[in-house]
Amino acid sequence: MKPRTLLVAAFVILFVQASHAQVGNDPSIDDTATVALDTVLGESEIMRMFESLGDLPFFQEKYLEYDSAEMNPYGYAYGEVPIFEDYVYKQRMEQLAAQTTLPLVYNPAVRAKIDNYVFRFRAFTSRMLGLSYVYFPMFEEVLDKYNMPLELKCLAVVESALNPLAVSRVGAKGLWQFMYATGKQYGLKSNSLVDDRFDPAKETEAACRFMLDLYNRYKDWFLVLAAYNSGPGTVNKAIARAGGVMDYWAICPYLPAETQNYVPTFIAINYVIHYAKEHNIYPIAPEMLISGTDTVKVHDVLTFAQLNETLGVSMRDLANYNPQYTKGIIPASDSISYILRLPSQYAVQFAVREKEIYAYKTREQIDKEKVLEEAKKVVVAPPPSKPKYHTVKKGETLSSIAKKYRVTVANIKKWNNLKSNTIKINQRLRVSAR
Repeated sequence: MKPRTLLVAAFVILFVQASHAQVGNDPSIDDTATVALDTVLGESEIMRMFESLGDLPFFQEKYLEYDSAEMNPYGYAYGEVPIFEDYVYKQRMEQLAAQTTLPLVYNPAVRAKIDNYVFRFRAFTSRMLGLSYVYFPMFEEVLDKYNMPLELKCLAVVESALNPLAVSRVGAKGLWQFMYATGKQYGLKSNSLVDDRFDPAKETEAACRFMLDLYNRYKDWFLVLAAYNSGPGTVNKAIARAGGVMDYWAICPYLPAETQNYVPTFIAINYVIHYAKEHNIYPIAPEMLISGTDTVKVHDVLTFAQLNETLGVSMRDLANYNPQYTKGIIPASDSISYILRLPSQYAVQFAVREKEIYAYKTREQIDKEKVLEEAKKVVVAPPPSKPKYHTVKKGETLSSIAKKYRVTVANIKKWNNLKSNTIKINQRLRVSAR
């Protein structure tokens, strides 16, 4: 049966109405876990990442059109926004759940998140779908290597909206949003020339190993997702407060607000990935998918300027496709090679002219030996040396402030010589070790 539809100009109103929809007595969660409307519409970190897709340089005007006649099996009109009853969502979710070991459910919290992507963020959802064709095959290959559910690829959407240039407010970076310390623990190097957190292949490998370690601890993938977001310590405390129950929905009320939204968002993304066409949403292909890219191995010190002047590849493409090289310098050597991503036509030229490119001096007469010397001196950058401070605002608690800066309440109390959890508005608190 063809669903009811509405004009694009009116979809926000119906989005608000849909956010209040009920789905009956789903035992996995009661209605108290439904995200408040102001939270759904608010500027959470998850939604901020999704909106960042609007700033990505990969999408040019010439790629913003799609062949709706070919991709639209339901015959929707351009701009038509379908509306479905709850039972349709529930049936679709049951079909998804039957194809995975993850306990995908449909409930009010999940519905609120689905509405975000199929109503308010439709344009960004199209861009995310386009990027999924670039990154999902790589994610699935690594997940399969570790015998993990392939649906976990959607975690990167929750973390970064598949924006490879993503940086969070607290400094997490890349598709999988690793902080400095956690990235270092899983082999992601960060120094003055290279930040592996922006390397999709290396970060995906690290993310899978991190999740697998968490699964060996909790034996529950949704608890793994919660711990990935808020840390094992936060999840352990929530489990204790819930009476020791090892179940995400049981501990959900005891988790920070962002983590309460995390698993419902993950489930919603799985739904949208599979049922985008049903909502008249189609992928917008990024430029890197349209033109194609390939990777090459670099065996000697190389700069983006050398590649630009010898091959003609734009500095913009070099920086956008290789954000891990933060200074535009690839510190390779005979003993350490690095991977470089290039538009396909330039990758072929690189293979033919590799030695010539290494030997080339740019217009600025960059001294290759000096660059090599700098590369040898690279040291791991320490965490920021200056302490961070936070001014307490109305409604904030030590717990919410600790969550914002990804530290513990105990640490904040220690750094500020606090004897209790009581804080005052406008109180200045130290929120970092140094």
